[in-house]
Amino acid sequence: MFKVGKKFKKLVWSTFVSSVAVASIAGGAFSVQPTQANAEQAAVSSQLPWMDTSLSPEKRTELLINAMTLDQKIQQLAGQRGAIPELPECGSPGRHVPGIPELGIPTFRITNGPVGLGGGDCSPQDKATALPVALGLAASFDPSLAYSFGDLMGGEARTLGLHELEAPGMNLARLGENGRNFEYMGEDPYLAGVLSSKEIQGIQDNDIIAMSKHYVLNDQEQNRGSVNVNIDENVLHELYLLPFEMSVKDGNVGSIMCSYNRVSGTYACENDYLLNTVLRDQWGFKGYVQSDFGATHSTAPALNAGLDFEMQSARFFNTANINAALADGSLTMDTVDQALSRRYIQMFKYGIFDRSIVRGTIDAETNGSKSREIAEQTAVLLKNEGNLLPLNPSVKSIALIGKSTYVDAAVAGGGGSSRVSPLYTVSPLQGLQNTLTKLGSNTAITKVTVANDNSNLNEAVAAAKNADIVILMAGVVTSEGRDRPSLSLPDSQDEMISAVTEANKKTALILKDGDPVLMPWVNEVPSILEAWNPGQEDGNVVANLLFGLANPSGKLPVTYPVSKADTPTSTAERYPGVNQGVLDSTGKEIPQVYYSEGLEMGYRWYDAQGIKPLFAFGHGLSYTNFDISRLVVTPKTTDGTKKIQVSFFVENTGKVAGAEVPQVYVGLPKNANEPPKRLVGFEKVWLNPGEKKHVTITIDPATSNHPLSIWDSNADTWKTLDGEYKVFVGNSSDNITLTDSINVRTPAGYSK
Repeated sequence: MFKVGKKFKKLVWSTFVSSVAVASIAGGAFSVQPTQANAEQAAVSSQLPWMDTSLSPEKRTELLINAMTLDQKIQQLAGQRGAIPELPECGSPGRHVPGIPELGIPTFRITNGPVGLGGGDCSPQDKATALPVALGLAASFDPSLAYSFGDLMGGEARTLGLHELEAPGMNLARLGENGRNFEYMGEDPYLAGVLSSKEIQGIQDNDIIAMSKHYVLNDQEQNRGSVNVNIDENVLHELYLLPFEMSVKDGNVGSIMCSYNRVSGTYACENDYLLNTVLRDQWGFKGYVQSDFGATHSTAPALNAGLDFEMQSARFFNTANINAALADGSLTMDTVDQALSRRYIQMFKYGIFDRSIVRGTIDAETNGSKSREIAEQTAVLLKNEGNLLPLNPSVKSIALIGKSTYVDAAVAGGGGSSRVSPLYTVSPLQGLQNTLTKLGSNTAITKVTVANDNSNLNEAVAAAKNADIVILMAGVVTSEGRDRPSLSLPDSQDEMISAVTEANKKTALILKDGDPVLMPWVNEVPSILEAWNPGQEDGNVVANLLFGLANPSGKLPVTYPVSKADTPTSTAERYPGVNQGVLDSTGKEIPQVYYSEGLEMGYRWYDAQGIKPLFAFGHGLSYTNFDISRLVVTPKTTDGTKKIQVSFFVENTGKVAGAEVPQVYVGLPKNANEPPKRLVGFEKVWLNPGEKKHVTITIDPATSNHPLSIWDSNADTWKTLDGEYKVFVGNSSDNITLTDSINVRTPAGYSK
């Protein structure tokens, strides 16, 4: 074992601290000035065998772990709060693993995501760009935009001297009331998997470790720490595990966060089937698993099941517990070493051992501009009767009306651990003024903030009557830790919308939320723009969309129901769960939730049940019009392994530039007993007026989303059935305009 002397320890510590003062950041990457301190650090590092950068991350990890004492190993298995030696200016909030200077191990610094850097290792000192919510990113249906989203977050994490970014979130929107839907990517696993994988690549290209979360089935906040999810194995694999599988195979994600809930009776963070059988054995995941904060419930069972890293504190992964488990044989040193190895390999891979910890300055203007451009592409035009939008800048007067949350300040995101402290914000009024000035308009704006109890609603109605145009803002801001009480808008907003719209039919409603909402007034309002929680550039984003400086191009990543009764989670057993006398070890009852809707979740439910939604998955209008035509699918017969080409033309038949998102769905053979169709491909196509493009979307049976396959629970594998597969092309799940079919004849009746 490599030994380190006291004099050597002191030298390493001093050079780590002194390097903080000399490191700087240029162009998003680190540069270190050639000072004496850095020369000393280089000399020190050269004496540590595992600091040889010519070695592989695996070899460096092996050398490091062999040099560690048991106490050092245990100290590295869990995070803690407290001061950061390398950054004394941060005080003692902490979200890290303390370093071991004599071994060259830096403080491992962690920040939350997934809508910007939130709740990080130097909060509240660290401010960052508040991006649009993740559900909005999903609405973009744009993998390249997802990469930019991740790249921005990863770049800011790198600038602030962080190492791990807890993003993306990819729990599915099974439940419209879920308090964290805004952090996730919608109801379709393929869409969530594609965009999350690209976001991960954007993060990790900045040498920041990304983290897929919350693995798995943390699809409600109510009773999240105790609920047991009962689910069929095929449903688990085909829907809820699928985006995580894609993030491992396509995104090459470095870490996974296991969730609070139980799955089939066992906590997710000590579930051997999920963490070992599926994640490692079936998918080949090479990274590490970190617990959600407080989601660890044992020592040896959790480590043996595949949990590598406990957060936030060492409640279970501590010296006393681990020594006891080693002594009684329930835990081995190999398992302890394996847990450390998985994280250290990722740390070496992304250069975390080889760069100084410094806090630089984020370019607020540049990143704010990027955030605005991203948010403009996430908005969904739900309705636009009479082409009220875009607004004419020559309009004489505008009444800006809404509750304080939505008209007085930017809606920068939801609450909880993902809350970002924004570098700046742009209010709705300031945004309108900015855009109107840009357009050379002298439009007068009257703003009325409506009290939560609507006590001054008459004032808003009067302002609406006296204005040429009304811009009405409403929405929902949700938070981690609790679900919405219903799908309705809070604070009497439905009454406000109806009253204001009745006073002036030229009303454009802007929704700012992170979930589907009920719309009892939908037939009264001519234009509805879903802007989500747009982030810190809220005012500029919405104003640019309203006046046509940006053309809405988003598509709904979730279905909007007519009523709660229409949803698949309208029964108590499906949500929030029921008590059936099942007790935990302390005698406390364990709530049971049943995913008895099976595969019929999201648009699959509405398709299978024949229920017409208010606005369907994939729906989204534009300020221009598009035509999708001339579908060709080849080959017509396949053995279930060959790639299938789905080709068609997309034409902009309108008068302004814009983007359409053609969506390809597949319907499996009847004997598969699946919902009518599943999304297997999409592409965002940008077109000038009159422009036409030939688009080809490839369905590859071998890809990570298993587009033609079902999960065979008996064989524990994916299976492709023989039979006729229908191919559907349209611009939403309920607007299929082109259809075709192919026949699959597998040599042995199935293929993996």
